[in-house]
Amino acid sequence: MGDSVPTSRISVQQALGGGLVADVLLWRKWCGGVVILASATAFWCLFELAGYTVVSFVANVLLLLVVILFFWAKSASLLNRPLPPLPNLEISEKNAGKIAKELQVRVNCALSIAHDITLGRNLELFLKVAVGLWFVSFIGSFFNLLTFVYIGIVLSLSVPVLYDKYQHHIDEKLDVTRKTMQAQYRKIDETVLRKLPFPSNKVKKMQ
Repeated sequence: MGDSVPTSRISVQQALGGGLVADVLLWRKWCGGVVILASATAFWCLFELAGYTVVSFVANVLLLLVVILFFWAKSASLLNRPLPPLPNLEISEKNAGKIAKELQVRVNCALSIAHDITLGRNLELFLKVAVGLWFVSFIGSFFNLLTFVYIGIVLSLSVPVLYDKYQHHIDEKLDVTRKTMQAQYRKIDETVLRKLPFPSNKVKKMQ
């Protein structure tokens, strides 16, 4: 009974945060989804098909922006018009502290995972990370970074809404896949992994 598929439906919107981002990803704010998808497609075509580079594009956009603002400010001073409405271009101490704290949590989490993998304390985690990195490397051999990011944007705008619509059927398939992978992992663990020496076991014996 414990391995049966749960009948309760997960709220995808709440899982995504329940805000504007969730509404865009689920196409409830379809204007935002259209803008993001159209912008990502335009950038991908600009850099991939037209041969534009990111550095030259950013430099040209910044150059155009600086020129426009400079002549706007000069003409405003000559014609007694208001200056360009620029916001206060600085990061507050509060926001900097939030960013630093969030970055510290993420970095410490990554370092903790790397520490456990290096000492061989969590073999299951090591296998997950190794398979994940191999999969990313395998996919990366077919696409460059820009195409990889574009595919990620397309998937983020399609997978959540498809899962929200066909959640029950997808959960059934995922549950079967999870049970199969757990069964295979138990076999490997019993026949191979438990016979390997672990540093943690040696430390326990010394203690």
